Amino acid sequence: MLRVQDNYALPAGSPGPVLLERRQVPRPIPSSERSLSLPELYSDLYTLGPGDGLQLNFLDPEAKSLNGTFGILADGTTTLPLVGSVQLIGLTIGQATRWLTSLYSKQLVRPQLTLTLTTPRPVKVTIVGEVTRPGLYPLGSFSNPVEAIQTAGGVTLNADVRNIHLRRLAGPAGAQKETTLNLADLFTNGNQLQNPVLFDGDTIIVSRALQPVPEEVLAIGQTNLAPLSINVTVIGEVKAPGTVALPANTPLIEALFRSGGLIRRRAQVNRIELVRFNRNGTTTRQIFAYKDDLPVSNLTNPPLRNGDTIIVRSNLYGKALNLLNDISEPLGAVNTVLNYANTWNYWKNNNNNGR
Repeated sequence: MLRVQDNYALPAGSPGPVLLERRQVPRPIPSSERSLSLPELYSDLYTLGPGDGLQLNFLDPEAKSLNGTFGILADGTTTLPLVGSVQLIGLTIGQATRWLTSLYSKQLVRPQLTLTLTTPRPVKVTIVGEVTRPGLYPLGSFSNPVEAIQTAGGVTLNADVRNIHLRRLAGPAGAQKETTLNLADLFTNGNQLQNPVLFDGDTIIVSRALQPVPEEVLAIGQTNLAPLSINVTVIGEVKAPGTVALPANTPLIEALFRSGGLIRRRAQVNRIELVRFNRNGTTTRQIFAYKDDLPVSNLTNPPLRNGDTIIVRSNLYGKALNLLNDISEPLGAVNTVLNYANTWNYWKNNNNNGR
């Protein structure tokens, strides 16, 4: 594979600090065609950019006054003694060391030096697809895809964790390269190669599963790829209606149990309604029958997502009781008024008789 960041050479007869020129290289092909294997991904080297802090040390004791720390500015340059402004953006530590050695060879008899990265810049990574909160996130240095997905709120129910795309810049011209990560292999087999260090400018795309497998959805919910908890609202004929915090991907029947269970004599057990608000603004409604021993299934006992609402409707008996309550409440109010009136008349008559 062509290593774009290594294709730099010092310009012949360069009079001073100038940007490195590139050798002739093939035209970058579109990122969709530039597949990248994991071994190739791990061969990528850290490239310098704005915000990096560096330490410069000369091997010659007589040049120790030139030693010091410096940072790379937003335009990719830094200012060094004797040579002035130098462009370092996009270079590896090794390339920058050779470049500075060449520049100082015009000023010093012994220009040998070491360059050390002391403060890596924060990493900014774009996370899109099946995550709770897609967006651009600043991460700590040497973060990995799992940490990035956690920062974005975790994966959704529809995430395909076996098919996560990692795109990376492949040179100053904006070309990209891409590889596919299988985080299921990481969590089932401990394959750490599926969780590489992220570079500044990387993009993570969490693909959508065409047909999510409920058992796998539950397994993902038990890892730190999923949100810590989800909020589900349960209303109707349950013992403790309201909004309840649940582990991610909790199935429907378990959510009903955590709401105190159904009021059996009043609940319409064959018509449990699940209302879901989708990302595109639409609403879906599904009807399920309640059974205690149902396995997890998209058809009978689906995993829940944040914001779902479960409605347990009343059966005929429950509706009759509700109707009686609706009737008795105003009658009770009338009785209360009559009782107050009778009390007033009694008090008034007693006062008149006392006179």
